[in-house]
Amino acid sequence: MGTGDADRLVAAVRRGDAAQVGELLDAGADPDAPDGSSGLPVLCRAISANDQPVAEALVQAGADPLRRLPDGTTPLLRAMDHGSPGLAWAVFPEVALYPGPVREELLDRARRLAVIDPEAELRRRTGLPGPVGRARQQDESGCWHERLTLGGLTLGDGHAAFLTALEARLRLRTPFAELLARALTRPDRDHEVWAASMLALGARLDDETWAEATRLGRDPDPLLRLFAADVLLSTIIADAQRREPTLQDRALAFLPWAEGERDTDVLAVLLNGLTWRSGPGTDALGQACLAHSDPRIRGLVPELLDCDEDGLRPEGLAAVLALARDPDPGVREQTCFWLWHYKGPGPAIGDVLVELTHDERQRTRAYAVAALALRDDPRCVAAEHRIGPLEPGMDADSLPLTAVWWYQRRQKEQKDQG
Repeated sequence: MGTGDADRLVAAVRRGDAAQVGELLDAGADPDAPDGSSGLPVLCRAISANDQPVAEALVQAGADPLRRLPDGTTPLLRAMDHGSPGLAWAVFPEVALYPGPVREELLDRARRLAVIDPEAELRRRTGLPGPVGRARQQDESGCWHERLTLGGLTLGDGHAAFLTALEARLRLRTPFAELLARALTRPDRDHEVWAASMLALGARLDDETWAEATRLGRDPDPLLRLFAADVLLSTIIADAQRREPTLQDRALAFLPWAEGERDTDVLAVLLNGLTWRSGPGTDALGQACLAHSDPRIRGLVPELLDCDEDGLRPEGLAAVLALARDPDPGVREQTCFWLWHYKGPGPAIGDVLVELTHDERQRTRAYAVAALALRDDPRCVAAEHRIGPLEPGMDADSLPLTAVWWYQRRQKEQKDQG
């Protein structure tokens, strides 16, 4: 491509137009084209703008994230400096994981960055004393890190999350206490630093980590118990993702802890863990949580109830019907989602599902209609229109939104066969 095409790529990168960047790269534009104003590769421009989609497109098209720049850095090192784990991983090449000087340089840089104070570092880089702007940046998993801005420069506080994930990918066994210490610098379950530590420990699936987390779960500090519960839940989930899970019965170890836990945040995590092994042991706990003041706790109750091939017991069914009429819309949505998957008998279930087709939340209405359809309840046809025009995030081809079509097809097949 000519100079004009290179200029168009630079302009698209500067605008953050990922679609046009992709089109130009597909047409043969040089992904390592220099940005005219700095002479640096356009990848550096995307990184400085924290533009993950554009940076990722450039690397996928062949831009070199390990290219040594005049100041001795590389685009990858600059992405790591930026404090956004997603951005750094978007430009991270697999070759950087191989033993050698590049890997050691990255690991050393990540360790030094993990302990910086982002605000102090931002002030050092800018030399400015003014107020720092703060905003959350969320990743695809729902986790977030904070973006701090001063004097036109932006710095994230996710450096420790990147280090933790890097160590895990390199199979380095960072001590439990060190990962805990990192998590406690960002004491929020949804912060990327906390989540990275929790996930790294949960992925180990070994007795030593389970024992350390269990001991921590007896600490009087609810924040430490929360981290312990998170690690144990992560272990259960990681084990369930294996072809032959071996640790699922350990979820029942949460039961006595949950029965005595008074911190709502910790209790919510423990109940989540118990949903992986619900049964007679968890049924009583579920019933006890039915009137809990926190909707997060009530919303987990259906998953805790004892349910066999004959369905729920009468008291369990009564609990679910009560939750379907809960004053909190989130509890109703969770309960309706559960009823969509519940195949047990209960004439009253159809009636409460019809009620839920009038709910304020579209997802609840969609689940209710789908549940009626799967029960071959003809009221699903008239109720389908109550779902309404699809809101953002609703997929017209998703199972709940095609359930009535499948119901009508089953009815037609049965009629044709009869």
